[in-house]
Amino acid sequence: MVNIERDFHMASGEGEGSYAKYSRRQTIVIHETKPVVEKATIEVYRALLPKTMVIADLGCSSSSGPNTMLFMSHIIGIIADLCSKLDEHDAVELQFLNDLPGNDFNQLFRSLENIKNSATADHKGGRLPSYYISGLPKSYYSRLFPRHSVHLFHSSYCLHWRSQVPEGLVTSGKSSLDEENIYIRSKSNTTPLVVKLFQEQFRKNLSLFLELRHEELVEGGQMVLALLGRKDEDVYNGIVNKEKVKSFNLPVYGPSVDEVKEIILQQSNMFDLDHIKLFEANWDPFDDSEGDVVHDISSSSLNITTGIRTVLESIIASHFGETILDELFQEFWCVVAKHLAREKTKYAVIVMSLKKI
Repeated sequence: MVNIERDFHMASGEGEGSYAKYSRRQTIVIHETKPVVEKATIEVYRALLPKTMVIADLGCSSSSGPNTMLFMSHIIGIIADLCSKLDEHDAVELQFLNDLPGNDFNQLFRSLENIKNSATADHKGGRLPSYYISGLPKSYYSRLFPRHSVHLFHSSYCLHWRSQVPEGLVTSGKSSLDEENIYIRSKSNTTPLVVKLFQEQFRKNLSLFLELRHEELVEGGQMVLALLGRKDEDVYNGIVNKEKVKSFNLPVYGPSVDEVKEIILQQSNMFDLDHIKLFEANWDPFDDSEGDVVHDISSSSLNITTGIRTVLESIIASHFGETILDELFQEFWCVVAKHLAREKTKYAVIVMSLKKI
C-alpha cells in the first residue's frame, strides 16, 4: 500500500524530467489566484498591522523552482507597497516552505537567490521589508506551527492529495475493491462503495486540515487554497486508470465546488468562505490556446506524459520498482496521444479564500 509520507515526492532537480521543468501549469494557477492572494494579504496586514508577519506556503514543491519565487516575491512586493503607504519601514516577514520530507528542499532554497531581484522589479519604489525563509518538512495533515502564530496560509495544487489510500479499499493487503483501476473510473468499473470511501477520505482530510490551520492562524488570519477539482457533481467523470493493477491505488480525490462548500459550512464556526471559484486549465501545461482543438498532438502528449511522470513516478516506483517506469510512460504517451486525437482535455481547478472567525 502507498505510504504518502514515505513514498511521495516530486521529481527532483531542475533539468529535463524534473518537476520544476514541467510545473508550468502551477504557474498558470498562481497567476490566476494572484488577485485573491493580494486581497487576502492586504486585508490581513491592514487589520492586524503585525510587526512580524508569518506566511506559510503549504505543499511548496507544487510551486517549486520559478513558481516558489513567483509566489514569494509577489507577497514581499505587496507588503513592501503596504509598508510604504502606511509609513511602516520596520515590518518583518517570515515565510515557511512546507512539504513532505522527501521533496527537493535544496532545489527550493537554490531558487530563493532570485527572490530579491524579482521582488525589487515588482516593487518600483522604497525598500523591501526584511524577510526570513525557512523550510518545514512535514505533512500538512498534522500540526505544523504554534497556536495563533500564522497570518496567512497559501497552498497551490496540493489539497487534492489525500493523506493515505482510503481505509477499507484494500481488502486483504493484496487486492483492491477497485479491481483493475487505481482511481475512480466509470459507473461500470467502479462500485459505489469505492466512491464512498474516496469521498469519506476527502471529507476527513479536509476537515482535519481546516481544524489544524484554524488552531495555527491568528485571529483574523486567512488562507488561500487552490486544488484540482471537477466541474460536475457526477463523481464518475474523473478518470485515472491502469490495467492489471489490483493492489495499487492513488490517494487523490478531486472534489466538486459544492462538496468543498459543504465541508467548510460544517465548520462554519471556524471560517468564513470569502471567495470560491472554479476555472479550467489545459491538460498540456505549455498549451495556452483557447478552444477545443489540439494543434500539436505529438508535442502535447509528450508534455502531458512528462509532467504526470514528474508527479507520479515516486509512488509508482515505490510499489512496482523503477525498472517499469520508462516502458510504462512510453505506453502512457501513446494512450494520451490517442485520447488527444479525439478530444482536448482540461483540468478543473478550485480556488478559495477563507478567513478565520
